[in-house]
Amino acid sequence: MKRATGTYVESTTLGEVVKAFVPNSLPPQKPVLAVEVYQDLNHKAEMALARLSGVSGLVPSVDWLLYSAIRKEALLTSQIEGTQATITDLFDDEAGLEVSNTDDVEEVTNYIAAYRLVRDNLRDPKGLPISVRLLCKAHKLLLNGVRGTGKQPGALRRSQNWLGGTRPGNAVFVPPPADKVPALMSDLEKFIHDQPRKAQEVTGKGLPPLVGIALAHAQFETIHPFLDGNGRIGRLLISALLEDLGLLPEPLMYLSGYLKQHQIEYYRLLSAIRKEGDWESWVQFFLEGVQVSANQAEENIVKIASLVASDRRKLLESPKGGAAAYRLFEMLPMMPRFTVERVKTALGTTFPTANAAVKALEELGLITETTGNKKNRSFSYDRYIKLLSA
Repeated sequence: MKRATGTYVESTTLGEVVKAFVPNSLPPQKPVLAVEVYQDLNHKAEMALARLSGVSGLVPSVDWLLYSAIRKEALLTSQIEGTQATITDLFDDEAGLEVSNTDDVEEVTNYIAAYRLVRDNLRDPKGLPISVRLLCKAHKLLLNGVRGTGKQPGALRRSQNWLGGTRPGNAVFVPPPADKVPALMSDLEKFIHDQPRKAQEVTGKGLPPLVGIALAHAQFETIHPFLDGNGRIGRLLISALLEDLGLLPEPLMYLSGYLKQHQIEYYRLLSAIRKEGDWESWVQFFLEGVQVSANQAEENIVKIASLVASDRRKLLESPKGGAAAYRLFEMLPMMPRFTVERVKTALGTTFPTANAAVKALEELGLITETTGNKKNRSFSYDRYIKLLSA
């Protein structure tokens, strides 16, 4: 049975009258989502997330995993929007090394800042909950000083927007008129806060948390509440809800990799909700994506843990290793590109001591020098970066 998921209203923008889509409130009605549509997929996705949560204990510091996972998500979600920055560009920028595509890197680092803001608020008893206000604060950081900086950063849009096409009249999709956005976002906020946490028993009428997240993301994208940055904030919302609803203890998974890999299908299914009332296909796609992404993240953690353990053993067994070299090695997963000067600062030691620590790791083949220079050299934990780039 085909369901109506919204209504069309006339809106005028750039002198053209268009039909803008106003979504119905969540969850889907007439008919409601049938349990058999998502039950098995939801169980598999939840189990994959549970395994991912458990395997994080393989590494000595979960901070290593967070450092790489948050940056991977930031890169991939930005690449969906067309940025060309790589993980190496990001590490070079953090090391103070020169990067060519500084604008793209800045967009990625803005996403990291926006995500940290949301995460810090959710973890602070006095912080904001997931809300329109918090998303607006994140949006302001996202667009700070980059493309879109002139498109009302931190504010819900006050004008009609459209997606695709060369003008409003031939747009692929026209979101709700601006005057309806505040009420629609308030309604979405209420839906989010009505969602059960993973630790709670889902009632017969309730939806599993993952299904609720799938619905919330699609609704956000349909409302398109900002003039720019909607895709990235919408995917940030997914990451925040996974943690806030108790599905992951930390942001260890980068779902944007799956969405980027299946980008055409991702957009097609969001469109099918509006055009055909097909929530079912989107929910199934989302749950499959969570399962695949969680499994991939689990595999990557095992590979990273194995690499670091093997390299640590090589260092411990070598007479070349000293206290400074050991301390430097333990920093590598969160400082994979560096100069001797950066090591000096990180270790709080002298330049000769820092240089000796770097030389010890280089002679053991754990790191490589990247410039070929005798001065102003930089170094890389290449095998680790290669794992993160896969």
